[in-house]
Amino acid sequence: MFDFIRKHTKITMGFLFLLIVPSFILFGLDGYNRSKDKGAVVAKVDGQDIIQTEWDRAHLREIDRLRASMPTLDPKLLDSPEARYATLERLVRDRVLAAAANKLKLGISDQRLARELHDNPDIAQLRRADGTLDMERYRQMLGSQGLSPEMFEANVRSDLSNRQVLMGVGASGFSSRLAADTALNAYFEKREIQIARFSSADYAAKLKPTDADLEQFYKANENLFQAPEQASIEFVVLDMDAVKKGITVSDADLKAYYEQNTERLSGAEERRASHILIASPKTAPEADRQKAKAKAAELLALVKKSPESFADVARKNSQDPGSAPNGGDLDFFARGAMVKAFADAAFAMKKGDISDVVESEFGYHIIKLTDIKTPKQRSFEEMKAELESDVKKQQAQKKFAETAELFSNGVYEQADSLKPIAERLKLELKTASGVTRQAAAGVSGALASPKFLNALFSVDAIEKKRNTEAVEVAPNQLISGRITQYTPARTRPLADVREIVRQRWLATHAAEEARKDGIAKLAAWKAAAASALLSETLVVSRDQTQKQPAPVVDAALRTDTTALPAFSGVDLGAQGYAIVKVLKVMPREAHPEAAAAQERAQYAQWWTSAESLAYYNTLKERFKAEIKVAKPVSGRAATGGGVTQ
Repeated sequence: MFDFIRKHTKITMGFLFLLIVPSFILFGLDGYNRSKDKGAVVAKVDGQDIIQTEWDRAHLREIDRLRASMPTLDPKLLDSPEARYATLERLVRDRVLAAAANKLKLGISDQRLARELHDNPDIAQLRRADGTLDMERYRQMLGSQGLSPEMFEANVRSDLSNRQVLMGVGASGFSSRLAADTALNAYFEKREIQIARFSSADYAAKLKPTDADLEQFYKANENLFQAPEQASIEFVVLDMDAVKKGITVSDADLKAYYEQNTERLSGAEERRASHILIASPKTAPEADRQKAKAKAAELLALVKKSPESFADVARKNSQDPGSAPNGGDLDFFARGAMVKAFADAAFAMKKGDISDVVESEFGYHIIKLTDIKTPKQRSFEEMKAELESDVKKQQAQKKFAETAELFSNGVYEQADSLKPIAERLKLELKTASGVTRQAAAGVSGALASPKFLNALFSVDAIEKKRNTEAVEVAPNQLISGRITQYTPARTRPLADVREIVRQRWLATHAAEEARKDGIAKLAAWKAAAASALLSETLVVSRDQTQKQPAPVVDAALRTDTTALPAFSGVDLGAQGYAIVKVLKVMPREAHPEAAAAQERAQYAQWWTSAESLAYYNTLKERFKAEIKVAKPVSGRAATGGGVTQ
């Protein structure tokens, strides 16, 4: 068949043309684009869609960043609906600022980009001793984030451009002294109050739910009693240790390596020397340098004439405060421990020799070599295990990239089983049960990786039981898994969760009873203030809360004080209800001028932040930013927490 194609190329091309062109005519290019699943649109900025897959990738990057900076952080917090929505808001913000930067033509010069990269602390760690950048480690660091140097630098350039959008507003913000003092005095004003608490716990003790009550509550709130989806899986891990296991090294290779690296493997030769230093740094005037050199020459003549006096001469004349009290003794040192000129001289001498005057960046030295420590050369047999480990490690590092490619291709090409790739690469096929979408507490290693779990619980992996892609969960560590049995999330039977249902019923109804009682008392006390039964008086402010809940303090400070005493009711959600009686308004205490100036500066920052936010909101409107996903309702909002008058 292939011979026919090779001999009749024009006929074949014509036939393919007749097959392909009509499909474009019938369906159009757009049909091909639509055939690729782009995912749901979750937001839109300046006419451009943000799709679900972009949001997912952005959130995975955010999780990786947070886990790297805070390894002990609970993974469940990172992948909560609130955390995911916050990522989407940041993604929209970046798109809005990028659109504004493009509209305003805010570019970044190569010099500005270079300064930013130079000041990056992560990149600074990759610099060699001479200040040059280790490009191989730089590429590895970025590769672990799925970036090339060009992509990373483009991202930095874009980020710098985006920052300029709000920089003008941020740099120009200010507030007058009068405005700052007026606002701060009002904000930190004090209130003398009394409080009555209606605690849910007090009401819970009086409630006795019936079986019918519990069943009704259970049916109305089945989503509260769900067992999470779970899976039994098999998985394979490719890491450096796995690659090493597949490497065998012959004795001939080990002996060749031993012979080539004998000196390095046995350890470096060390020498012991004493010296006399006449200090004169390179930056000193030439006249001073010459004077120091002449002084060193005089001392050299003296110790050459009487070598046994070297230590005494060093004590009296050496300007090295560290060694002079010890007669110039520097103890044993390797070649790399000393500056080059000094090391070259010391390692060229014989034991007992005294050098000529040696010039270094510190001044002029006279060196006496007092001892030589030659490392014992270990035999091949003594070092065989160590040699084998070194050679395997080196070969594994070279082989890993090649094996990783085989691994990635293998789990994709034979997507219905991990056994073939495990056998081919001699990897252990592992199993795990009870695996959930979020890593359980105490789980570590690859099964705690959000990237792997996200891939494992993808629609394709769940429905078709296919292998996941090869996921990099750590440097030089890839994992692929496959679901063998899947149990979807389900409502647990009432019999299994009866006590949990009872506790939730009590919490809900106790809070409601407390709220009803509190609201009734509030109305009665407003009508007859003298009948109010409240706590002893206390003084609260925003910076002196007296350990009161924030809603209570907030209610006290927001209460209309036109006529005193004044009452406010505070819904504390699951905690119950509170009534606040405001007795007196107390002005803010005067602060020393230095502290007051610092507070005004803080207020100016708040004001600037508010202006920046207002400008950003204007940009959102201008570029028609729209989030199409409902914002998660927080637990407090869901319980109806707030203030009632």
